[in-house]
Amino acid sequence: MSRNAVETVMGAVVLVVAAVFLYFAYTTTQVQASGGYDLTARFDRADGIRAGSDVRISGVKVGTVVSITLDPKTFLAVMVINVESKVKLPNDSVAHITSTSLLGDNFVLLEPGNEDAIIPPGGVISHTLAPMNLEELIGKYMFSQTSSTKKEGGSDQPK
Repeated sequence: MSRNAVETVMGAVVLVVAAVFLYFAYTTTQVQASGGYDLTARFDRADGIRAGSDVRISGVKVGTVVSITLDPKTFLAVMVINVESKVKLPNDSVAHITSTSLLGDNFVLLEPGNEDAIIPPGGVISHTLAPMNLEELIGKYMFSQTSSTKKEGGSDQPK
């Protein structure tokens, strides 16, 4: 009889811990109902971006990525982002994909332009920059070093 009581108590403890964990997860996440407006941007590549990724201006989160799809005609990544309604972007604003650090999470960085006209809700951000490909940069650096070393030394053989 005491074994059943211990198992019941342990089961109740597990349920309480799970409930506390869920409450903590719910209260610490920054999930909010979006009250902003949607904008569309087209990128050559959308590496590391997924629905829910941050959209930032000057390091401050001002929105989220709603969806990413592939345009079957142009083969560009079509990204829909939701921006806070208080943020009004000029027509010449630039959107580009960057990361917080070398191994950090990618996000969409918006750089507001200087035009007086603003992008209307449902509009398109026409100026975009794709993320840098780290592997490609390292490869270019490595191969440019080996080719310049061969040119300078004239031979691969040590003397």
